[in-house]
Amino acid sequence: MTRTHAAPTADRATTTVRAVQVGAVLSVLALLWQFATAGRYLSGSTDLDLHAAGAIALHITTLLLLVATLLHARAGGARWPVVVSAAVFVATFVQAALGDAGNLSAHVPGAFVLVAGVIWITAWAFGRRPAA
Repeated sequence: MTRTHAAPTADRATTTVRAVQVGAVLSVLALLWQFATAGRYLSGSTDLDLHAAGAIALHITTLLLLVATLLHARAGGARWPVVVSAAVFVATFVQAALGDAGNLSAHVPGAFVLVAGVIWITAWAFGRRPAA
């Protein structure tokens, strides 16, 4: 009988950091979309459909980022990125609620909090050295 063994933890952590990188890049792209569509709104456009669609995309991409950081932590990687990505994921819903309420005085600074969290995870994920 042949048995297969799971890859060593270092190999799994190296593989899962790639998933974190993908989730981070997708989240950055969704944030860039949000800034572009918010700029249209602040320039006088009343059509917020593109911004609303971007909010949904941001919810999805930050969920993917959260799942990727969780898988990375379970494979033996750092745990703090899970906390940061969970906070970012929750913050996307707070942002959506603030935006729906029209509270731009809280919505705009909240966007910078999202950016800080996503960029922090992105920088960490791409700053990692591959395992030997």
